[in-house]
Amino acid sequence: MNYRHAFHAGNFADVVKHAVLARLVEYLKLKDKAFRVIDTHAGVGLYDLSGDEAGRTGEWRNGIGRLAGAPLPPAAAELLAPYLQAVAAVNAGNGLTRYPGSPTIVRHLLRKQDRLTAIELHPRDAADLAENFAGDHQVRVIELDGWLALGAHLPPKEKRGLVLVDPPFEQPGEFDRLLQGLAKAHRRWSGGIYALWYPIKDRDAVERFADGLKESGVPKILDIRFFVRAPSAEPTLDGTGMIVVNPPFTLEADLRVILPALRAVLCETPSAPWSLEWLASDAAGA
Repeated sequence: MNYRHAFHAGNFADVVKHAVLARLVEYLKLKDKAFRVIDTHAGVGLYDLSGDEAGRTGEWRNGIGRLAGAPLPPAAAELLAPYLQAVAAVNAGNGLTRYPGSPTIVRHLLRKQDRLTAIELHPRDAADLAENFAGDHQVRVIELDGWLALGAHLPPKEKRGLVLVDPPFEQPGEFDRLLQGLAKAHRRWSGGIYALWYPIKDRDAVERFADGLKESGVPKILDIRFFVRAPSAEPTLDGTGMIVVNPPFTLEADLRVILPALRAVLCETPSAPWSLEWLASDAAGA
């Protein structure tokens, strides 16, 4: 599996992931106190949808290409507005030609007191990321293996915030790294919100990952799954998943509005499922 951001920018998995991300940031903004978002696998932050990588796959056409401008139920439209406004902000009324990566979406949503740490290992991508945020005092760009950030950069000095872990799944063992990384991070900062993205392709690996989370001892784990087609017997990317640790009390209700609306726009088959499951909780649904 290889999900390097540039090739899949704006696809259905990005839409679901970034819709969840925006809701998490909006929740953090309900209190005046500053917070920090740490993006461990940030990519370059901004993608040309007509460029070589995104153009080669064309996946954005069945993702943000379908959602942008689509009619939505009023409640879903309100909840998705912060995310869609971040997409619109990088296109400046010129149609849909660019897609914001997670650091750009987060930066669009931050208040003046909030901060973003964007981490990227790939040298060229890290350089582009730094250029995209040059002169922005609210953003710190670091060229570093994002897995290391789950130890060295936690807890943030703000003591409030979110850690997004969105690895490219270029190497085997990424599910194990997610489990190990979360365990290490949670020991250092148990009160933070963690959002971990994963592809739903290798079903056995996904279920082992879920079992590992249940056995991890980490409380308050919400597993979000969204499919664009009925799960197939072949190893294809039928769905996308996101683990949220310490989810805001509003998140589950928000997603019960958002996910059906996204299914109506993005899914290839009416039977494509979505689910919300508490893998661990000391206050499920709270």
